[in-house]
Amino acid sequence: MANEKEHGSGSVEPGDTSKRVGAEVIRERGVDPEELREKLIDAIGAEFTTYYYYTNLRMHLAGEEDYKEITEDARLEDRAHFELVVPRVYELEGSLPNDIRDFADRASCPDAEVPTPMDDSGGFDTEDLAVEDILEVLLEAERCAIRTWSEICDMTRGADPRTYDMAQRILNEEMDHEAWFIELLSKERDGEINPAGHFARGEPGDAPYTKNNPFNDSA
Repeated sequence: MANEKEHGSGSVEPGDTSKRVGAEVIRERGVDPEELREKLIDAIGAEFTTYYYYTNLRMHLAGEEDYKEITEDARLEDRAHFELVVPRVYELEGSLPNDIRDFADRASCPDAEVPTPMDDSGGFDTEDLAVEDILEVLLEAERCAIRTWSEICDMTRGADPRTYDMAQRILNEEMDHEAWFIELLSKERDGEINPAGHFARGEPGDAPYTKNNPFNDSA
């Protein structure tokens, strides 16, 4: 009786573990799952490296505790983005690079480095490091993320609901982040009030759209 059901069979033979129906159905709807998978690896490479670089940037916002708090929200939410999408890479028959250097090199966005050179002692030369310089790096990192996830939304809209849902949730938070850093940079550099409506998350890392919440207290 099963073969009489509309969706009881398809292009993947029963019992075949060499293919995934989840990948084949989006191919049939116009998305190349291999191309999408590689773009996702590049995108989450950027989220992972941004999490690292934001750690360094936050450390150098000396005395700016409010700026540190907002940067921490963005930093932990970028990690949530990475963790949200990793399973999708494997569902599309991919995997993360074994070498973290290869992974970082594939990131879809430039490194968000502290905008000052290292000194001879192995630390940063902070003599001329201004808060506005750090805020500009943070802002441009968020703008690259918006462009990245917008492209993935465009690729998957109407064809791959699972990836589209992830990408648009991440995009919502990246747009939040851009607005936050526009507000801070405008005030710090230009003396302008450019409101973003930022408010502290419930706790650091409480990404409102993308955090993988446990199903129960024991998880």
